[in-house]
Amino acid sequence: MAEIVNSGTDRLPSGTISAIRGGIVDVAFAKGCPQIETLLHAGDVPMEVAAIVGDGVVRCIALAPVRGLGLGARVTNSGAAITVPVGEAVLGRMLDMFGAPLDGLPPPEGEDRHTIHRAPPPLSERVLRAEVLETGIKAIDLLSPIERGGKTGLFGGAGVGKTVLLSELIHNTVEHHHGVSLFCGIGERSREAEELWREMGEAGVRDQMVMLFGQMNEAPGVRFLVGKSALTMAEYFRDTRGQDVLVLIDNIFRFVQAGSELSGLLGRMPSRVGYQPTLATELAALEERIASTRSGAITSIQAVYVPADDFTDPAAAHIFSHLSASVVLSRKRASEGLYPAVDPLASTSVMLTPGVVGQRHYDIARAVRRTLAEYEDLRDIIAMLGIEELSAHDRAVVARARRLERFLTQPFFTVGASAGTTGRLVPIDETLEGCEAILSQTTFDHPESAYYMIGGLSDLKEDAA
Repeated sequence: MAEIVNSGTDRLPSGTISAIRGGIVDVAFAKGCPQIETLLHAGDVPMEVAAIVGDGVVRCIALAPVRGLGLGARVTNSGAAITVPVGEAVLGRMLDMFGAPLDGLPPPEGEDRHTIHRAPPPLSERVLRAEVLETGIKAIDLLSPIERGGKTGLFGGAGVGKTVLLSELIHNTVEHHHGVSLFCGIGERSREAEELWREMGEAGVRDQMVMLFGQMNEAPGVRFLVGKSALTMAEYFRDTRGQDVLVLIDNIFRFVQAGSELSGLLGRMPSRVGYQPTLATELAALEERIASTRSGAITSIQAVYVPADDFTDPAAAHIFSHLSASVVLSRKRASEGLYPAVDPLASTSVMLTPGVVGQRHYDIARAVRRTLAEYEDLRDIIAMLGIEELSAHDRAVVARARRLERFLTQPFFTVGASAGTTGRLVPIDETLEGCEAILSQTTFDHPESAYYMIGGLSDLKEDAA
């Protein structure tokens, strides 16, 4: 739906500010009360109508700092919802929630703008595509394959490597992705935005990317709405241009957090663990717009911060329900230096079935999980009695499991300069061959450390030579 152009904006009645509470502003109109989701302006501060609280009084979310506003200040009515530019003009750009430039270049040219509040595609337009998006990351392609046209979550607490893994996924998939890529930063550090912008330029993939940012220092309303701006741009490429779109979001939990902050300021009664009572509705309104249609597909990979590593947290639980694949990052594996710190027993995917990935892939993935689970059960015995007290069968299981753990580590391109390593992109066939070879052996020619931070098993042979 294109932007609603109102030639009579100047004739719309203006209002006055009657109350200010944090990022929430009440505005009184003598007549012509604006509708929900209408964009208002109080000087340089844009605001969106969130609720109608009385006769002619609306409650608005401020989308910029409210410093300088005062009671009685004049508020103008735009008569329309927030819109963003779409199309070729936004490719290769770094923009804010309104589609304004953050890269120091002129605003995107072109007059095609769409409202950010759009309904998900109807069920009659949706299609299912049982295809896997290969990432070149061994642990993900083997144990939690990503669905093309689906939603994947990277779950983990603070400091376990979500942003690094997301950056590597961008590096590996954007270059080979035959469509448009869109990165949406919600409530993350400004330093990370600058680093990603520079890295994508150096990799030569920025021309087919759009980057939108609503950073942690911005108003909660911006962090809450920037995801909708990003999906509006993605939907244009899917529905109008018929292209596949790869949407990367860092971090979807900050969207929930911004909604919780706004809910408290709006005076709503908090729900479980202090979250907003509308958590499920707000999350579904965003997530359900990510879908495959007859025109094209939107594939989404989302980093998800898990508060205090508690996966029963309501935010994590609600996000889980929308995903087709969950990549869980383990603090324990990160502390052992096993990067990416993917938990092989907790990570899941609806794609990991014989009908989608093939019987061989399915059997190898199950065997890897089974071996690692057996090793996990033996850890306590080893800690108390030592590995010498195990049976020959159990010692072979431990030897295989420890090598599989190290084989599933991988040097990344995005941290190669700081780590002094060269990144590896491993095709799924090489990953399967390597795991199959390890699972079939009971004695090994190479120590465990030789399997650490390599690509395929061919790297092991080259190092030995």
